[in-house]
Amino acid sequence: MQNPFKGSLGIDFYTSQSTLKYFVFIVAVIIGVGSIIYTSALVNILKERERDNINLWAKAVEFSTVADGNSLNFITDNIIRPDNSLPVIILDSASNEIVDSRNVELDNSTAAEHGQYQKEVLSQMKGENQPVKIIYRDGPNRAISGIQYVYYRNSRLLRQLSAYPYIQLSVIALFASIAYLAFSYSRRAEQNRVWVGLAKETAHQLGTPLSSLMAWVEYLKEIPEMSGKEDIISELNKDVIRLEMITSRFSNIGSAPVLKDENVVEAIQNITNYLKPRVSSKVIFHVDSDAPELTAKMNRPLFEWVVENIVKNGIDAMSGIGTINITIGKESEDMVFIDIQDNGKGIAKGKINKVFKPGFTTKKRGWGLGLTLVKRIIENYHLGKIFVKSSQADVGTVFRILLRD
Repeated sequence: MQNPFKGSLGIDFYTSQSTLKYFVFIVAVIIGVGSIIYTSALVNILKERERDNINLWAKAVEFSTVADGNSLNFITDNIIRPDNSLPVIILDSASNEIVDSRNVELDNSTAAEHGQYQKEVLSQMKGENQPVKIIYRDGPNRAISGIQYVYYRNSRLLRQLSAYPYIQLSVIALFASIAYLAFSYSRRAEQNRVWVGLAKETAHQLGTPLSSLMAWVEYLKEIPEMSGKEDIISELNKDVIRLEMITSRFSNIGSAPVLKDENVVEAIQNITNYLKPRVSSKVIFHVDSDAPELTAKMNRPLFEWVVENIVKNGIDAMSGIGTINITIGKESEDMVFIDIQDNGKGIAKGKINKVFKPGFTTKKRGWGLGLTLVKRIIENYHLGKIFVKSSQADVGTVFRILLRD
């Protein structure tokens, strides 16, 4: 049977979702890292240029101490004064005190406040760039008379450019998340429409032959040849009633189910009593509960459908030989648990998270829709939970259902 979840390219998009997500994630990471590397290269180039400007400014200051008047005026007018865009603090190496600053003013401040502010800015500068040394020389021998260090901050443009790739990635991640959520919602809505349409059409198609079967059962009751064969007619009638319930189940898909307080143990025993004569005689059923009168809010036909699907999967996993243990109890004050355990071949650890996804199946035949439908009935209609509590190879699997009390 062709898998209906495969696209025109032969790719099973449902069962390959994890692989596709990892592929998209890796591509996004490559794009993001590439953007950061490229922007970082630009930042480093601009950073080196700014440092070259500071070095030039420092050399100009050094030269100004020994230059003649005309040279000094040229340097002051064309190098020192125009280069006033960067915050700069000059620190004396001997006294370790601030001797000058540029573009580090604090408006409407006292001298003490301004001094404290300069120290805070200097601390930031020390963590941002290495200082540039200025060596002062005096006399004809140009002996060193003093050393100062120029600390500076990067320009506003450089800081903005440094932050740009992270802002860019944040915006991309935000829009990607919105797109992902919108896609997921759209996909779930489409799946829901498919489920509802399929269920309604199945119920409609079952209606006509079911009515005919009911009429035939009534006819068999009346003919003399069936005298003494009431057991056969009774079993046929049970199957007709079962088909009627299945039709009702499909009809309820897509409609808001009516939840009632139902006896959980009674519902479980009802489904096991129906299944016992219809499965292998080598399958043993055990139903255990410390509270026989325990109730939970459920739509009984839909809930019994859930149990039937899980039990049949367990029987298939045991190849028709083994034990089905069903344990019922209180999970919490407002939750009831139902554990359905088989002693079959178990589920591989890597596949546990996939068992409820459409299209997943370990059988040679089938579309892998049973457990997907089970999850929808429990979580969407009953507002409960269902999950694989435990599974071990050649030991068995335990499914846990949680219903509201």
